[in-house]
Amino acid sequence: MLRTNKDRLVMVSVMGQVSAPGVRAPYRVGYDGVARVGPGTGGITYNVRVGDPALGWAGDHVEPGVSSKDSDESANGGYNTLSCVGNRAYVVSGEAKGSVGVVTGKHGGIEHVLIDFAPEVLEKMVIGDKIQVRAYGLGLELLDFPGVKAMSLDPGLLDRMGAEAARGKLRVPVAAIVPPEFMGSGLGSQTAERGDYDITTQDRAALKEAGLDDIHLGDIVAIRDHSSFYGRSYQRGAMIIGVVVHCDSNISGHGPGVTSLLTSKDGSIEPVVVPGSNIAKYLGLRA
Repeated sequence: MLRTNKDRLVMVSVMGQVSAPGVRAPYRVGYDGVARVGPGTGGITYNVRVGDPALGWAGDHVEPGVSSKDSDESANGGYNTLSCVGNRAYVVSGEAKGSVGVVTGKHGGIEHVLIDFAPEVLEKMVIGDKIQVRAYGLGLELLDFPGVKAMSLDPGLLDRMGAEAARGKLRVPVAAIVPPEFMGSGLGSQTAERGDYDITTQDRAALKEAGLDDIHLGDIVAIRDHSSFYGRSYQRGAMIIGVVVHCDSNISGHGPGVTSLLTSKDGSIEPVVVPGSNIAKYLGLRA
């Protein structure tokens, strides 16, 4: 077990509501000049969950499970910043009141917190239902790895990820390692404590060569030569460990989004490819 400061972390309530899908314009123009109409962000997605493929759906930036936010901008900032992947989420209104889900990611731009619930719970939920998250994980430190910064990571999920100390490095099982040239939307953000970082998928041949054509929602992935310290940037030798949180996109510079969980700039993190490194397995979200 990795030594952390989890006994000193603060658990606090934050709350959002199931958000409605919004459409500013019916068409999204892709990198190929084709205008497409299809589902996007928001709402309750019944047939796309964590553990499913991140590519191949007839939509754009599709979010698995339940998309949630607060209508107040400041409150939503707290909801997004404080919520951590792996946190418990409780439905506190409506027919599904009392049901429990799990935070699976955060989607920037739209500023959604994404939550997985069992299918029978989704059937009872409606847009506008309130969800209270027991936010726990902000300020998490790995005491034996001062060069590693944790963010948006519930300590319970860290314990289940199989990360271990090996020869002075933090060895982390990942489903895939993403080369630095694939990263797009999210680059240059002032903070990585919320939101996500898109793996661009416009060059499908290159994607297949890199072994990224079969990534799944919930996959733990490593991003080489990128840092999430105080925003996202290219830095040779840096590393990001994150979780795939939303589906693919046809828009230039976009693709499956990755919420950062761990990052280093000094070579402290060593990713190891282990098929099946997915939070759906770690958190028991799928049979």
